[in-house]
Amino acid sequence: MSDIEALKKALPPFQIFDLIPQYAEQGFIDPEKIDLLKWAGVYPQRPQEDGFLMMRVRVPTAEFSSTTLRGVADIAEQYGRGFLDVTDRQAFQFHWLTIDKIPEIFERLEPLGLHPKGACGDTVRAVIASPLAGLDAREILDIRPLARSMEGTLNGNPEFQDLPRKFKMSITAVPELEGIHMINDIGFLAHRVGDEVGFDVWVGGGLGAVAHLAKRLGVFVRPEEVVEVAQAITAAYRDHGYRVNRKKSRLKYLIKDLGTEKFRELVETQYLGRRMQDGPAAPVARFGGNDVLGINPQPDGRNYVVVATTVGRIDPFKARRLADLADRYGAGVLRTTAFQNMVIPHVRNEDLAELSAELEAIALAPKATLRGTTIACTGTQFCRLALTETKARTANLVDHIEARFSDLDVPFTINLTGCSNACTRYQVADLGFMGANKTDPDGTVHEVYNVHLAGSIGQAQRTGTKLKGSVSAERLNEYTEAVLTDFRAGKLPGESFVEYADRVGHERFTPEAVLAPRELVGA
Repeated sequence: MSDIEALKKALPPFQIFDLIPQYAEQGFIDPEKIDLLKWAGVYPQRPQEDGFLMMRVRVPTAEFSSTTLRGVADIAEQYGRGFLDVTDRQAFQFHWLTIDKIPEIFERLEPLGLHPKGACGDTVRAVIASPLAGLDAREILDIRPLARSMEGTLNGNPEFQDLPRKFKMSITAVPELEGIHMINDIGFLAHRVGDEVGFDVWVGGGLGAVAHLAKRLGVFVRPEEVVEVAQAITAAYRDHGYRVNRKKSRLKYLIKDLGTEKFRELVETQYLGRRMQDGPAAPVARFGGNDVLGINPQPDGRNYVVVATTVGRIDPFKARRLADLADRYGAGVLRTTAFQNMVIPHVRNEDLAELSAELEAIALAPKATLRGTTIACTGTQFCRLALTETKARTANLVDHIEARFSDLDVPFTINLTGCSNACTRYQVADLGFMGANKTDPDGTVHEVYNVHLAGSIGQAQRTGTKLKGSVSAERLNEYTEAVLTDFRAGKLPGESFVEYADRVGHERFTPEAVLAPRELVGA
């Protein structure tokens, strides 16, 4: 039994909420129980010895009011030195917190409809809900009621506080656009079979150092069955998932060993007590499974506007301005997305130009460009596991390439992660960069990026090809610009990068081939 497994058995993880007031009063966290803070959405921030904390906060159904956003901005300003991130699981993240203030922050979050419980740890994490729910005409059904029910039933449930590892779910309903189900432990993707609406269910997705895309369970689940099926699958994982080696404890390993047929049988016989209806596959996204960008029409004649945040980082000033704009031009509500962007829905046609100008003034313009399809993790600025800097470097990359390639006629995704843990999904992007270190013979350490090419959670449903060699941090912009230049020059009209890379060959994009003849790091 690993140390964390022993700790979970000694103290049910959600009981950490009972200890946090004591830690806050004494200004000291019991080092033997510090890992349980994850169940409260709290991690030690790098460097851990400084005592600062970061906190992740769930956003149920990815929808919140302008009042909530102002409250989040106030918390970031008062307790977190003005740092506020939107994560790629639709959450908010604070930094520079101290343990003595954590109870106050909990109290501030509660009336905002937000909570960090279950945002991290070996439990059911926040359910990713389609940010287009109720907004896009291509939607099969509005999944928000189901997402709320899943959140209320599964998140923070003591029955699921001690899972073998973290457990992630998604529920989406625009199969032409969304592919996020491919990388979650459970993914519900709505589609229509004949005249009936239901869900294609995928299981065992998860990236990290060893990436597995989800596999179809082969069922057609009606809306009223979704929560029950989610509970049954989660319970099966709780009871049968591996707990000896944490590196092999995710559901993906159980699915790999059992296969989907045996896993389905386990769920049906031991947890549901009935057989699920067989069903066909839902359609797949045309491109990479990324957000719709820019300005998009709603069925009611209004519009939803996707705001590109630049790698998820906003500040209290921008957050308050967004809240004001949602009040003035929308209906006082906003959404977060799984690609670190935000959405202002319900905007009238006659207000689009003025809203766009206001967003442009705070560098949040609704452009359908690379800014909206590029994501980055926390990196060495705050994360104890990261090997490279990420946020500032990726923001600089976006500034460098955005104007140069604004004429691309298809989406292009860039995902950059500071280590192999894949918090920002480097294996399923057109260009995926994984941070690493290279040490010279004299002991000098360089930040480098391994390249994973032409992965996709939409059209291709595959992880990218890991290319030979690596790109130094100093040449990241140069390499990316060269790949995009080649793509734009050689692509056919409407051809995606996945299609282009397969046609011309992936070896064409190795760092050595792209950056030769100059010397390369790691080539």
